[in-house]
Amino acid sequence: MQKVILVVSVLLILSSCKSIEKHNEQISKLHAVIDLHEDVDKVYNQLKRHHPKLYQYTPKEVLDFKFDSLKKAITTPMSSRGFYKALAPVVSQVKQGHISLSSANKWYTKKERKQLLKNKFEFYALDFEYLQNKLRIKRTRGKDSTIVGCEVVKIEEDSVADLIDIYKTRFASDGYNTTLHNRYVGRHFSSFYYKDKGRVDSLKVTLKCEDSLYVKTFRRLQKKEKPKKQDSIKTEKRIKLTSEQKKENRFAAKKKRKFNRKHGFIKKYKEYTRNFRFIEESEDLAYMKLRSFTNGNYKRFYKESFTKLDSAKTKYLILDLRDNGGGRIAEIDYLYSYLTKEKYKFIENSEVTSRVPFLKFLMSNTTPNSIKLLSGIISPVIVVQNLMRIRERDGKLYYRFKQTKVREPRPLHFTGKIYVLINGNSFSASSLISTHLKATKRATFVGEETGGAYNGTVAGIYKIYELPNTKLKIRMGMMQVEAPQKQNPDGYGVIPDVEILPTIIDRNVKKDPEFEWVLKDIASKR
Repeated sequence: MQKVILVVSVLLILSSCKSIEKHNEQISKLHAVIDLHEDVDKVYNQLKRHHPKLYQYTPKEVLDFKFDSLKKAITTPMSSRGFYKALAPVVSQVKQGHISLSSANKWYTKKERKQLLKNKFEFYALDFEYLQNKLRIKRTRGKDSTIVGCEVVKIEEDSVADLIDIYKTRFASDGYNTTLHNRYVGRHFSSFYYKDKGRVDSLKVTLKCEDSLYVKTFRRLQKKEKPKKQDSIKTEKRIKLTSEQKKENRFAAKKKRKFNRKHGFIKKYKEYTRNFRFIEESEDLAYMKLRSFTNGNYKRFYKESFTKLDSAKTKYLILDLRDNGGGRIAEIDYLYSYLTKEKYKFIENSEVTSRVPFLKFLMSNTTPNSIKLLSGIISPVIVVQNLMRIRERDGKLYYRFKQTKVREPRPLHFTGKIYVLINGNSFSASSLISTHLKATKRATFVGEETGGAYNGTVAGIYKIYELPNTKLKIRMGMMQVEAPQKQNPDGYGVIPDVEILPTIIDRNVKKDPEFEWVLKDIASKR
């Protein structure tokens, strides 16, 4: 039996190595024009099959023309990366923010991956912000903090201004919104650069700090190894803990884990997804910063936070949704139940293109075979569940989420004045909850138009499809998720009641103009 397992393991390893080699050869070679045309058709056909609002912002005849024009423009063989650069701007013309196209990247063997983990690229330790047509270093997880606040002028021989203009064409917001582009391109600049250039081991970056220009080289460095244990003679004796001390340490560690789960600890930045605090000792004013609606035990966090607000009889709440890219419908519905004063219906039934959308989602060509096998086994359950929730109306199919039911506010819902801080990176779920608060006049909005549309977005579950020849992957939402309220014209975000755009000077002096405006407004009301 052991010999059989050994033989199977060797065969799997050899097969894996062969598939990695085949993939890398496939993405690096020049693809024939006929194969490139086939991949263009595959992308468009996938969008037609699975996207329920494909022509919401761009008419069919216009999209047909865009994809046909791309095929006519491809007259010579191209690599996968070159094809990505040609295809991404066309896909972005759908103007649906949850559609994304990834470039085809090299695969690595287990040994190579292990070696790569021993290195870190200094450039990827930087976080960027695109503000007033300048790309500036917002913060760094590296050692050189003197570059924070500096403007990035050039990378190698490329002008950053030119790169930004190019990268903005490779993704879309929902509809005709433009605020997402400036925010998103800055926040994800490193990712766009990697898609564009691939893996590099060093970069010469021209920085402008105050009035001086200089070139800094960012390298891929070897991570420092943990110091080896000293020999027993030099090692100090460990202090032996008592049973009671060990118990206290275990209890403290468990308490910390619970706190991290509740607040959604982000290890990369050593910060929390959910944050809550009173701004004044009187507890009259509270501040809740939500970086996303994704990780952690959100129910416990909101329950505890709104219990505190109720006990303190807090009058003002600042809800900060800036740079919140979205997340779970269940979480924003739960949060809204603490913010509203009236009965509400959170979302409408979601338009879909299939009676079994979850099976379509699970059976994509990028789904691991193990998941496909499991999905096949439980497919009768999935099909029955989907069919029970699907309804047909006016020739269209709609999926019913539990958030479509009318429900009451939570007993401890907040009854005071709410201010919501938003910007172009307030997208998807954060735009959806903003739509409710705006439509019901429950809050005053301060900042910048949200990047996500007021009238909803196509998200929910996602189809990820790999193109057969170039190996690019396209991701698309499969469900139209929208609030009952609508605005005209369609294709724009939630507009702030008070528009405030931060400047580079604000950032340099660590000023938060949106937050400060709210504090002044509250002071005037008192």
